[in-house]
Amino acid sequence: MDVLLVIVMILIGVFTGVVTGLTGASGVMVVVPLVSMLLNFSIHEAIGTSLMVDVIAPLAIAYIYYKHGNVDIKSGIWIALGSIVGAQLGATFAAGMPEVGLGGVFGVFMAVMGVVVWKKGLNQKDVANSMKKVVKFETQTQRICTALILGFAVGVVTGVFGAGGGGMILLILVFVLNFPLHIAIGTSALIMAITACSGAIGYALYGNIRLLDGLILGFSAAGSGMVSGKFANKVNEQVLSKAVGIVFIILGLIMTVLYLK
Repeated sequence: MDVLLVIVMILIGVFTGVVTGLTGASGVMVVVPLVSMLLNFSIHEAIGTSLMVDVIAPLAIAYIYYKHGNVDIKSGIWIALGSIVGAQLGATFAAGMPEVGLGGVFGVFMAVMGVVVWKKGLNQKDVANSMKKVVKFETQTQRICTALILGFAVGVVTGVFGAGGGGMILLILVFVLNFPLHIAIGTSALIMAITACSGAIGYALYGNIRLLDGLILGFSAAGSGMVSGKFANKVNEQVLSKAVGIVFIILGLIMTVLYLK
């Protein structure tokens, strides 16, 4: 393998880990456009390989939160189960989509997510309070069914677009299931790894994962993600949300233009 390519992959992995560790967002949002543009991955290979990265790095980040007692997989397991099924369905659907269409749709999806991330930090407390008033569970069964349905939806998005769903899972845990923020971040990282693993298996069955490249990207992201995760609470949330959102919007627009030419 070319040394320059390895260096580029390591740099992409490090950047991905920093973003994931600081924000809890899926690193796939960074990996897919960068490997597509810089390393000439096909869109299916980019998504499949990035899902592999989104297994390795979030596991390492979740371990950091677990050491601080901030992982509650017992409560989040229903989201994980729903997402596993949804990810398989999404991956099967994506395999039949033309590369141009999938790349363009992914670009639009990324730009939209960028706007969401950019705005998330502005009124987060107000949104949380509003959701807690609206979403009320009369029984534990209602809570479990809601978690399964939402997890399934996250899984479908994961399978189609390659996004591990970290941001969406985090919002569900905080705004719907009322998790404390730190526990929500740690738990969402672990669930994201489980969901991404299901999606990665689906892509692997169609031969759309570059194993060696995924390992290089994944372990680079894991290293930087563990470091950045330790400093996540020191970063101003509003500033971070705006910065990451702008990056996603720019990458999404570039991706859209490239694949819809």
